[in-house]
This record gives sequence, C-alpha cells and structure tokens, in this order.
Amino acid sequence: MERFINTSIRVGKYLISPLSREQRDGRHAASVSIRSGTGSATHDRVLRLVPVFDTQQAALRYATEQGLQWIAKASVPYPH
Repeated sequence: MERFINTSIRVGKYLISPLSREQRDGRHAASVSIRSGTGSATHDRVLRLVPVFDTQQAALRYATEQGLQWIAKASVPYPH
C-alpha cells in the first residue's frame, strides 16, 4: 500500500498537505496535514477523512478541500 503526498499549498500562516493512501481493495483513503508555526512552535494537525475514493486524484482533491474548510473555520473569530 503506497502513500502519496500531493504538492503542499501555503494559505496565510498554514501549510496544507493533502495525502492519499491506497487501501487493500485498491480504493484510496484521504487525509490532510495542516501545519502552522515554525521551529519549536510548530503545530501539525492531521485529519483522517472518512470517505474512500476510487481514484487517488479524488482523494487528494477531497483532502485539499477539507483542509481549506478547516482553515476557514479556524479563522472565524469567536463571539464574545
């Protein structure tokens, strides 16, 4: 089972890295790494995503979309 990391995308202070892993049945699982900070202050959140996909491209596209949505939600200020 091969793991594939697509090109990372920088969005503001975040680095989004979509990942795809081929499953035993030939389908592809998606996950995404969302990294922020530098040096000892680096924070890396990895989301394992539930759906599986027929193609690697579909898994990577979904992982990228989910990473972008996570950043959009994280950027919304909390109401006081």
